[in-house]
Amino acid sequence: MLMITRGGIIPGGMLAEAMGLTHILTAAVDFPSEIESDRPLMAWPTFIQFPSDVLLTGRLTLIVDDIWGSGRTITAVKNRVASAGGIPETCVLHFNPYRNLFGKLKPDYYAEITSAHIVYPWEIDRGPDVALSGQEQG
Repeated sequence: MLMITRGGIIPGGMLAEAMGLTHILTAAVDFPSEIESDRPLMAWPTFIQFPSDVLLTGRLTLIVDDIWGSGRTITAVKNRVASAGGIPETCVLHFNPYRNLFGKLKPDYYAEITSAHIVYPWEIDRGPDVALSGQEQG
């Protein structure tokens, strides 16, 4: 299993426990913001943390995140796993086909389709209400 930080840590941990998985890896990906790039949707990601190819080659790898919105992050991770010789499958809690930038491509596994803005319990202190109230801490 490859959990995408930060959103995939909690659902990935729950899945790993339920499935009895012990080979658990993490990936951290960053995309430039609108301020950093004049075409942010076309920007290449920066892989801040990613497992070495030897840990992925020839392995079926379940890539876990909380949501597939635009699909940029999980697709970047999926492509990197495939290029390392791994066999990627994607899993999210929520899939938003209305924001998806990848046509008919969708997660291999998902719990629900939604167009709602989701704030998960583990990110409640980062939600829009906190940012609006000025109480958000870096």
